[in-house]
Amino acid sequence: MPGTQKDTYDVVVVGSGAAAFSTALGALDEGLSVIMVESTEQWGGNTSMSGGGLWLPNNPLMKREGAGDSREEALEYMLKTIGEPGPASSKERIEAYIDGVDDFVTTAERHGMEFMRDTDYPDYYPELPGGKIGRAIEGKNFDVKQLGEWKDTQRGVVPLPVRTNDVWLLGRAWSTPGGFFRGAQFVFRTLGGFARGKMLVGLGGALAAQFANATLINGNAELLLNTPAVGLDTEGDRVVGVRVKQNGAERVIRANKGVMLGAGGFESNQEWRKKYQNVTGYTSGNPGNLGVPIEFAQELGAAVDYMDDAWWGGSFPPVEEGAPAGGFLVGERSLPYMMFVDSDGKRFVNEAESYIDLGHHMNDHDRGGDFWMITSGPYNKRYFRTFSIQPGLLKGMEEKGYKHTAKSLDELAGKIGVPAANLRATVDRFNGFARTGIDQDFHKGDSAYDRYYGDPTVRPNPCLAPMDRGPYTAYKIVVGDLGTKGGLVTDVDSRVLREDGSVIEGLYAAGNTTATVMGHTYPGPGSTIGPASVFGLRGARHMAKS
Repeated sequence: MPGTQKDTYDVVVVGSGAAAFSTALGALDEGLSVIMVESTEQWGGNTSMSGGGLWLPNNPLMKREGAGDSREEALEYMLKTIGEPGPASSKERIEAYIDGVDDFVTTAERHGMEFMRDTDYPDYYPELPGGKIGRAIEGKNFDVKQLGEWKDTQRGVVPLPVRTNDVWLLGRAWSTPGGFFRGAQFVFRTLGGFARGKMLVGLGGALAAQFANATLINGNAELLLNTPAVGLDTEGDRVVGVRVKQNGAERVIRANKGVMLGAGGFESNQEWRKKYQNVTGYTSGNPGNLGVPIEFAQELGAAVDYMDDAWWGGSFPPVEEGAPAGGFLVGERSLPYMMFVDSDGKRFVNEAESYIDLGHHMNDHDRGGDFWMITSGPYNKRYFRTFSIQPGLLKGMEEKGYKHTAKSLDELAGKIGVPAANLRATVDRFNGFARTGIDQDFHKGDSAYDRYYGDPTVRPNPCLAPMDRGPYTAYKIVVGDLGTKGGLVTDVDSRVLREDGSVIEGLYAAGNTTATVMGHTYPGPGSTIGPASVFGLRGARHMAKS
């Protein structure tokens, strides 16, 4: 835990997720003093709550393993997927991101962080020029007991050594040989950790914990919890520090080199969600992400972009007032024996597409309307569903009218209030596609990304199977998100820019506090944490030169 606190540091960081920690890591690597301030009682931000993937094209792990990738292919793919760029997603910023990958990974490894490749995980549009399989990496499982007292204040960590590939294979734990084998591996890995007296965590919890170990334990970075930033301190046109509230009193922490804003987006600010996005907002993000640092920078003339967008996806609605979304749906959508329908009982989307595309399509189709995930009998029997183990979720959904079960489609249609004839016709048409293996309406299963989460024992399409056996279950689906996309516009070195493109000296930003380099899309798994980490480090490097 923090020792004696000073009034002046080289670098002051607001936040405690990937962007904040990578900035602290870079500052330490440059021999700079650094302090992080976190507004809530827990550290780790959205990163600790996430899947923990980092989409890092042409990364060092790929090079070491001879996995074919190149700067040119990565650039081609990103330009193709992002399309028309904005100021935050310019070609210059995209190139800076790609060119910063090596520095981030090697610096993190030099400070003791360990990564592994997700070799089977495709880009979200792998068929496009430059698309690949296996660009994502994640932190290796980590024993959080190494963090000492810090382990007790980490946000949202699940004390199990889960890995990315476990998630989709465990979903098929009792329906496919690969799923069973992975389930057995997971059990032995978990028991082995317990036997050695370790508390192993995986996914985003492991990544955040490794960041904390590198900076707070092995480094000399400081972190203050329950210390919200209340403003920026300036001298002339330069930001020179952060005003914080600590133990009920206001204090100024000065920064010799710069201030980094890496405190997430505004997904938990309902006023801003309504203002910028015209949605109520069903988020799975950090409840502490209120957009406060963005507002501080705006007061100094900072430009913003992509405020109308988020890292959307299909979610279950919360079952308790004020609670986060009930469950963010990823792999469950690609499995066979299921479909999505709208309030007319009609299918409207490729259920298996990337979650951000799904969210966009739901918003475009019927913003704020009713959507349902319909499953048939084999779905519930064959597949483990991650949402089924959330305490009280399914019971709460039943009590709220968000989950219904029926023996027939007509009975189900009556319970969810959609025209029975439409639902029958939709299922009949879907079943025809399932038998041929070709989804003529929405192309489910055509992409390698769709098939990644599918069931390879179902042929000819691992994402399609006839829904001709009950009982049928309907789950209400809403447009949820993993955080917001919009925020401060920054340059290639993470410096915050004004509307006229000029730099606010001494002020930097990274992660979801910024307008994303990914534009309105999501090129691959970890397209939030990857840029957060790269641009956090780039900001620290620039501060060291200032």
